[in-house]
Amino acid sequence: MDITNIKVYMQAVGQNARAASRLMAKADTASKNRALMAMADAIKRDEKNLLTANARDLESAQAKGLGSAMVDRLALSAKSIVSMADGLRQIAALPDPIGEMSDLNYRPSGIQVGKMRVPLGVIGIIYEARPNVTADAAGLCLKAGNAAILRGGSEAMHSNQAIAACVREGLKTAGLPETAVQVIETSDRAAVGELITMKAFVDIIVPRGGKGLIERIANEACIPVIKHLDGICHVYIDEQADLEKALRIADNAKTQRYGTCNTMETLLVHEEIAKHILPPLCKIYLEKGVELRGNQAACDLIAPMKLATEEDWRTEYLAPILNIGVVSGLEQAIEHITTYGSQHTDAIVTENYSHARRFLREVDSSSVMVNASTRFADGFEYGLGAEIGISTDKIHARGPVGLEGLTSQKFVVLGDGQIRQ
Repeated sequence: MDITNIKVYMQAVGQNARAASRLMAKADTASKNRALMAMADAIKRDEKNLLTANARDLESAQAKGLGSAMVDRLALSAKSIVSMADGLRQIAALPDPIGEMSDLNYRPSGIQVGKMRVPLGVIGIIYEARPNVTADAAGLCLKAGNAAILRGGSEAMHSNQAIAACVREGLKTAGLPETAVQVIETSDRAAVGELITMKAFVDIIVPRGGKGLIERIANEACIPVIKHLDGICHVYIDEQADLEKALRIADNAKTQRYGTCNTMETLLVHEEIAKHILPPLCKIYLEKGVELRGNQAACDLIAPMKLATEEDWRTEYLAPILNIGVVSGLEQAIEHITTYGSQHTDAIVTENYSHARRFLREVDSSSVMVNASTRFADGFEYGLGAEIGISTDKIHARGPVGLEGLTSQKFVVLGDGQIRQ
């Protein structure tokens, strides 16, 4: 396919995706699972080729001076390739949502009214750096009966195309259209502009990447977007927290991995226990190289801590930097999260049932947790298999978006000759 004329190229991609989506909508579960398993086998078999392609991307990234966080997300390893293959096998093992009927009820007229789960159609996914998204997105869209147009970042072009070859092989093996998953072959940014405006061919756009990318897509798209802009996640340690639990959770939520959207960026601590929990906890952070910024009450307790600015509380660092605020209680903690949070993931550590229930009810985020690390906000950890991304929107899908989030429902009516009087 000629990719020099971006508009013509993208129109052809869109037409192919729309045609493939009609075939995917009626594909049976066995065929979809056969494709997924064949994809997994091809990825595992082609480990050497994938690592070679990834090495080319890494070499180019380092030559361009890309940051260490970006290079880390870009890198593949033998372990991550096995994880990609395992993820596809896990998706194959999940129940097929398509055709599932629910809420069937008889009406006074004698008809039965219910809902049936159906594919969304064509899903456009725009992402940066992580090549594993190519496999995850392909697998989830396929199992949910959709066609997918995937546009990865230019920094991962060789890796993404190598994975795409395995995906096409899996589709062909199962007798499904190879155009059910198309990975854009150009790094020209104009392709993104075309993709997000092709209303005739694309039903949903899912951007995955930095805030700048997602804001651009949300502002310019003519198609519904499933998104989250940033993950300013909080952990609040209540005055009735178990301190051992609090230490483990607050440490893990920040330091288990720095560059993810479900990593804690702000720790809030009740003033009654701050002097007990912050010294040992901050010792852990400082030993791990975490820079600490806090309000005056927190700074008074921890000498190396810098005074946080208004902008700090609103920042998703994705780095070893942490805000700490000492608060007067649950009310102030919830107020702080409401003011500065991004409605992604927030947690409370407490043994007080009433405080936990109130936190769950009043914190308006896509995931709200009690006595658990924010790092659990993930489709795999939630039992969804792989995820297409995390949504902080309130319509259609919210939180980790797995198979069900890539489907819709239509009303179905079952009758036996009834007519409306």
